[in-house]
Amino acid sequence: MRRIAFILFYFALFFKASSQVRWTLVDSLYQPLPSGVHVYRTNDSIEGKPNIAYYVSAKLKDRSLAFLADTTSKRRLTPSGFYQKNQEPLLVVNTSFFSFTTHQNLNLVINEGQTLAYHVHAIAGKGADTLTWRHPVGSALGIYKNRRADVAWQFTDSGARYPLAFQQPVKPFKDSVATHARASFFAAMATQQGAAQTRPLPAAWKVQTAVGGGPVLVQNGQIRIANNEELKFAGKAIADKHPRTAMGYTANGELIVLVAEGRFPGRAEGLTLTQTAQLLQEIGCVEALNLDGGGSSCMLINGKETIKPSDKEGQRAVPGVFIIKALR
Repeated sequence: MRRIAFILFYFALFFKASSQVRWTLVDSLYQPLPSGVHVYRTNDSIEGKPNIAYYVSAKLKDRSLAFLADTTSKRRLTPSGFYQKNQEPLLVVNTSFFSFTTHQNLNLVINEGQTLAYHVHAIAGKGADTLTWRHPVGSALGIYKNRRADVAWQFTDSGARYPLAFQQPVKPFKDSVATHARASFFAAMATQQGAAQTRPLPAAWKVQTAVGGGPVLVQNGQIRIANNEELKFAGKAIADKHPRTAMGYTANGELIVLVAEGRFPGRAEGLTLTQTAQLLQEIGCVEALNLDGGGSSCMLINGKETIKPSDKEGQRAVPGVFIIKALR
């Protein structure tokens, strides 16, 4: 019996290892690249379906690299437009969810310590819940001045210099108030959920750069999708396949930026959120989050596209991007 158990254990390990996708280094296609930046591509199928994905790894401690974000006001630009606007940086990738009507970023964006966009903390109810609002706490990936990365959940408002961040997902609450200031938000949360839900108390999140999206996909190296807390996708939508953009970081200090092509039957069908989380975990991310996907997914390296955007018009205009600049 022990021999059989050992054989089964061995084959389980072999199957797990063999199920991981193979990544090919494709630096030569996107030169010039600094020594701390690498580009990888895979076209390995995932669960029997065609797949194309890329990721960039960048050393956070490399002082020749600047990690930045940029937004627009009352308009949107394609990633190529942001590439030209920011003097042709090394990397440009889409980030936050946004309103097609107002062009507003719906998630936190910080650049060089300045908050450029805020999380929207109110979702209007529908049907029987009309005139009620649900209030989630959004997530973002931030980079501190010492170049340490962090994925956390933040409450943001324009009345505070810094966002307030939780290191654990926060259960949303529902009421009849459309918007809350900071004090009333936490008072309502404590009333509805009990004080235990807000402990440990949030702390000022003094990051230099941050981009938000959601939900968080990987926490403490484990796949833990925080969609129930962040309310990004309804019902079973986390199992839908779409183009994806995601970011995370590894224990050895590498920032990971991943994009997956999708909505091209027979070529690249896209990924579910769980599949995206699995890729990030396999790459070595200890924390990671989903960003806006679908037709918005696009990553440029030295101005050159990686995945093919799914919109028939090509690159979709977006109001916010994450940027890596080579300083020398």
